[in-house]
Amino acid sequence: MASTGSSDDDLSDWEGPVDVDLDDPPSKQMNPWSVVTGVTKWIGLGKSKKLWTQLAGHQGSFQAGESQTVLKKLLDRERQAYVKIQSDPLKDFTPGYRGEVQKQGETYIQLQDLLSGFTCPCVMDVKMGCRTYHEVELKKARENPVLRKDIYKKMTNIDPDAPTQEEREKQGVTKARYLRWRDEMSSSVNLSFRIEGIRKDDGSSSKGFKQVHLRDEVREKFRFFLGGNKIALETYVKRLEAIKAAEESSEFFSKHELVGSSLLFVHDSEKANIWVIDFGKTQALPEGVKIDHRSPWVEGNHEDQYLQGLDNLIAIFTELANDT
Repeated sequence: MASTGSSDDDLSDWEGPVDVDLDDPPSKQMNPWSVVTGVTKWIGLGKSKKLWTQLAGHQGSFQAGESQTVLKKLLDRERQAYVKIQSDPLKDFTPGYRGEVQKQGETYIQLQDLLSGFTCPCVMDVKMGCRTYHEVELKKARENPVLRKDIYKKMTNIDPDAPTQEEREKQGVTKARYLRWRDEMSSSVNLSFRIEGIRKDDGSSSKGFKQVHLRDEVREKFRFFLGGNKIALETYVKRLEAIKAAEESSEFFSKHELVGSSLLFVHDSEKANIWVIDFGKTQALPEGVKIDHRSPWVEGNHEDQYLQGLDNLIAIFTELANDT
């Protein structure tokens, strides 16, 4: 999904990577994509604009591009990331960046259509890292500990037992509380990644991964996604290893904190690939701060545990390969 430049993830029923400012009134908040678009953000448009209209539920962030591209609404932080990546080892693992374009009075970045060339692809979005919010977001939320009824409703829709007795009595939770809880209930905290959504080759989509947090549960979801496709499994293991090597040698990766970034898995019956996507919340580390992307996150150290999550992904997919 697209990033709008605000500080928080969308709190809709689809907990995908759309960024929405919780302090904006509903009229200003971007509606989430449909379940399908949540996991096919880079859907190949081919010759069908109707397909794009059906899948891109909010045209304000994504538009159909030309020559096998998609247009994503400009967010300066993301544009800067793509510009820097062009001279970095990560370039081979991210969507091709083709500059900026104007369309209908809006500025977009032009990106490679990652599903071009695939036939009836299976698609999976995996959000990387141990948290999906910046440290400053948590700090600001604590400085303004207002009980929010809208966030309370989102929490109880997912888990009616999640609120404390006091929260139930007041019918509200603070934003800081929700930010931590949202990641802790998934596999983000214990595995440093979580599944955002899966779309199978028959067009069916699944989004019920908000409370999938145990390693065995995640492994079975991956097995479901693969559907016995050995070509895809073997390719994914190799591609994950290659991404890891590139990130460990990347100057860009060493100097940035990646929050809300995803790996997009795509395969059909003949081929497969993985790309590093979504840099709307990626930011440069403060002067003098260094992270290894594996150490546990303690508030203030800026660790994101991206590589820890990648290590876990490689281990699980390798296990699946050894089982075949």
